Amino acid sequence: MTHTFDPTSLREYDIRGIVGEALGPEDARAIGRGFATLLRRAGGTRVAVGRDGRLSSPMLEEALIDGLTASGCDVVRTGMGPTPQLYYAEATLEVDGGIQITGSHNPGNYNGFKMVFQHLPFFGEDIQKLGQMAADGDWEEAETRGAVTDYDIVDIYVGRLMAGYAGGSYRIGWDAGNGAAGPVIEKLVKMLPGEHHTLFTDVDGTFPNHHPDPTEEKNLADLKKLVAEKNLDFGLAFDGDGDRIGAIDGQGRVIWGDQLLSILAEPVLRIDPGATIIADVKASQALYDRIAELGGKPLMWKTGHSLIKTKMKETGAPLAGEMSGHIFFAQDYYGFDDAQYAAVRLIQAVHVIGKSMNEIKDAMPAMVNTPEMRFQVDESRKFAVIDEVLARLEADGAEVDRTDGARVNTPDGWWLLRASNTQDVLVARAEAKSQEALDRLLAQIDAQLAASGLARGPQAGH
Repeated sequence: MTHTFDPTSLREYDIRGIVGEALGPEDARAIGRGFATLLRRAGGTRVAVGRDGRLSSPMLEEALIDGLTASGCDVVRTGMGPTPQLYYAEATLEVDGGIQITGSHNPGNYNGFKMVFQHLPFFGEDIQKLGQMAADGDWEEAETRGAVTDYDIVDIYVGRLMAGYAGGSYRIGWDAGNGAAGPVIEKLVKMLPGEHHTLFTDVDGTFPNHHPDPTEEKNLADLKKLVAEKNLDFGLAFDGDGDRIGAIDGQGRVIWGDQLLSILAEPVLRIDPGATIIADVKASQALYDRIAELGGKPLMWKTGHSLIKTKMKETGAPLAGEMSGHIFFAQDYYGFDDAQYAAVRLIQAVHVIGKSMNEIKDAMPAMVNTPEMRFQVDESRKFAVIDEVLARLEADGAEVDRTDGARVNTPDGWWLLRASNTQDVLVARAEAKSQEALDRLLAQIDAQLAASGLARGPQAGH
């Protein structure tokens, strides 16, 4: 028996696609067969399986489990919940791997799979290998099917989120965006001191109120209204599967991913002075400067949650984060991206710093920057364009960081151009101290794109 995946669904960090077009039960079954085969060959026998609140998730879960058990793995079903709840199950239960069925922050008609293999991220070549194994029919056949058990982990997970909590008492708004984190948030706020107001904690895979992506400011409108009406201290928002966090202060100003990291770094570095803290190449220079000012070692690394987790293990970093709101704690935690845990640590950080969230935001350096700008480019050209840009910059003697694409430092500030690992787009960002300086940086990006036959057209923006 063999299976052919839609090639667009096998991505760098996960498997994802539109259900009924690029993804269906047969794909889920083949993923189960391949994953179980790899795990058994590595000496493993048990897999934790969780799912988000999308309408297609139960169907995909059933087919995935059928594939896992057919190839001889036992399955521990942890039920509906955020992706970090499944990561927690994989880290703490007697299992050898974990799979979460989730479409993350994509629209409701998408779904997919995020995987952990023997406590390590499963990505890149691992995912391509599943495709090759399916095409070859290279699957273990079990003499007896694996067993399936259910394990209700949500209360244990919420208890772990609160373990050792020593934060203050605040008035906070929470927006779960009808995503899978809703029930966890409801339980969490009952355990936290202070006053809490929640929005859209009922799980609804059609996302009737707003798209569950807190990194797009328009999706924070309901939270801003709640914080303003109730005069709250700050607000927190979560993506569709609870592995990315967004935040606003009491005035409704967005606290971006790199700014959250600069707040979270302060208590972390008090406990672990001189530690390495990792951020992705899209993060502000202000963050790297702040980490150094706090006595930490800032490390710029490639964008992508699997790449960051791998780098954390390598460097022993207690904290890492991305502009996209993935925050990873290894200090007193497991090193995976967990927006619910990041929320708890953020409340503690505000308490430790001893200022209001508004005051913390006020003290941040004023930078003028762009959101992420995306330009459609043919898949076959995207990495080639970056190579061309790097060659031209080198010839010009520019100051370039090549960690992930081209990040160029100039007296005006910095700009970045990189190829997305998950889409056929180039991603650009720029940051300066004034609008005039930012315009000069954008002109440099335009010139580089034009030199490679591309234009920064009206598709700029998120």
